[in-house]
Amino acid sequence: RNRGWRDSAPPPQREQQWDDAPPTPTSVNYHFTRQCNYKCGFCFHTAKTSFVLPLEEAKRGLAMLKEGGMEKINFSGGEPFLQDRGEFVGKLVQFCKQELELPSVSIVSNGSLIRKQWFEKYGEYLDILAISCDSFDEDVNVLIGRRQGKKNHVENLHKLRQWCREYAVAFKINSVINRFNVEEDMNEQIKALNPVRWKVFQCLLIEGENSGEDALREAEKFVISDEDFDRFLDRHKDVSCLVPESNQKMRDSYLILDEYMRFLNCRNGRKEPSKSILDVGVEAAIKFSGFDEKMFLKRGGKYVWSKADMKLDW
Repeated sequence: RNRGWRDSAPPPQREQQWDDAPPTPTSVNYHFTRQCNYKCGFCFHTAKTSFVLPLEEAKRGLAMLKEGGMEKINFSGGEPFLQDRGEFVGKLVQFCKQELELPSVSIVSNGSLIRKQWFEKYGEYLDILAISCDSFDEDVNVLIGRRQGKKNHVENLHKLRQWCREYAVAFKINSVINRFNVEEDMNEQIKALNPVRWKVFQCLLIEGENSGEDALREAEKFVISDEDFDRFLDRHKDVSCLVPESNQKMRDSYLILDEYMRFLNCRNGRKEPSKSILDVGVEAAIKFSGFDEKMFLKRGGKYVWSKADMKLDW
């Protein structure tokens, strides 16, 4: 199935033309919805629109990206499981694995809306499920805004971990380190959950999203210094699956596609959209993405990301 994708490193002569050749969209983060049922105070992809592409248009764009060299797609939001109760993202996941035969298909979710039936129907097509969890103290999750109603975020995390084992989906955790959790010790809990990767992000300000006049969130009060972030990392240095992401690493090394399938350039601390790949094609749109291919590789953006190749102890 994954015919030769491991050998897809660019040929050496490409190095000289680096500046003129548009980057390859090897790994793409498609934020197909901005709607969310949580209200995390530092969120940097907020509900500025309620637009979601029709399913067939989204599939057309994904096929174009595959044609352009995409090997990994990550579906994100907002909350991906809000749209059609998870059916929309399920159909896209199945399409990417079955029709496009992508080596890696993943989702980032807050986990609150995922049902076991979803795994029964779509689990086989999903390589990685990443659940956002910033604290193992429920009071801190409430402060941050990572909850809805009475549901316990941490208990739910353990349930999802179990379903990932049952349905052979690699389990990953994403945490945003901020003013409210920077002193926390998460060693025990992370080791117990045993994710394949634990992505630890430094809280990032993006003007127009979580800071500035036209923003829907005010994340300033969540921001921590580089020193604070380093102290947190040092406290968790023995966790083998930890993957740290400072602000600098994050800003230019992600290819972000918004709900209109426009690449978002975050280089100037804002999100400036390209034209939609559906209108101008992948190559024309990606030139405006500000994507730093070298930083992507340097931060370890390319790893063993197909569950067929992971030595996973389900």
